[in-house]
Amino acid sequence: MTQTVGSRILVVEDERHIAFGIKFNLEAEGFHVQIAEDGQLGLQMIENPENRFELIILDLMLPGMSGYEVCRKLRASGNAVPILMLSARSLAEDRTQGFNAGTNQYLTKPFDLEELISRVRNLLTLGCTRTKTAASSEGKLRRYEFGQAVIDFESYEAIAKSKTVRLTALQLKLLEYFIEREGRVVTRQELLENVWELPGYMNTRAPDQFLRQLRKTFEPDPSHPKHFLTIRDVGYRFVSDPKASDSRSESDDKSHQDGEA
Repeated sequence: MTQTVGSRILVVEDERHIAFGIKFNLEAEGFHVQIAEDGQLGLQMIENPENRFELIILDLMLPGMSGYEVCRKLRASGNAVPILMLSARSLAEDRTQGFNAGTNQYLTKPFDLEELISRVRNLLTLGCTRTKTAASSEGKLRRYEFGQAVIDFESYEAIAKSKTVRLTALQLKLLEYFIEREGRVVTRQELLENVWELPGYMNTRAPDQFLRQLRKTFEPDPSHPKHFLTIRDVGYRFVSDPKASDSRSESDDKSHQDGEA
């Protein structure tokens, strides 16, 4: 916790009572907070090298430039600053669109102050961890290789099938979750709760759709996946080196198309 005290945070929020309420409470926790009342001003402040913000709290519904657009512009420019998106929209589609745009976390309004502060600390700690890993070694949060692919978690890019591919924050979050559990079956409920931050019982095809995207990007033959496998009626499994892993079960071979539906 102490390593995040003093961190510089930008709140991009057009509702002044919310913006100044967040500022007051975060400054009481020891953070340095500035406010931008629209997306364009927020981008200008972030791009100013003198500011060096370590976290952005970004409202979705902003005048002129939406939070989605601010997110996309930041990620397109290669800026990997952690982003916490705030919105009154709570549908799964809204969360997914936010993650696709590049946000790290999504918090719905009205929110609990303690949860906001907890998420802020979590994202700041994650930012510190990524920085240390990138500076010290070939840690998996910085770079990961499997098959003929190379994933760069800092640049939001991957080299796959001899092409450079841009990845979204949610795709990277899903990849990181699989990589950390390499060889283990993970359930749909796990992914919804830990990657999408949604109730595990929610009826959505999002995991299948994203797995299909990963196969198209990384598998030499997406119709016969070797790395991103579907385990019938259970979940999914990531295998970095199919030759070194145990032989896939018959259910692996026959059921990978479940994720293509």
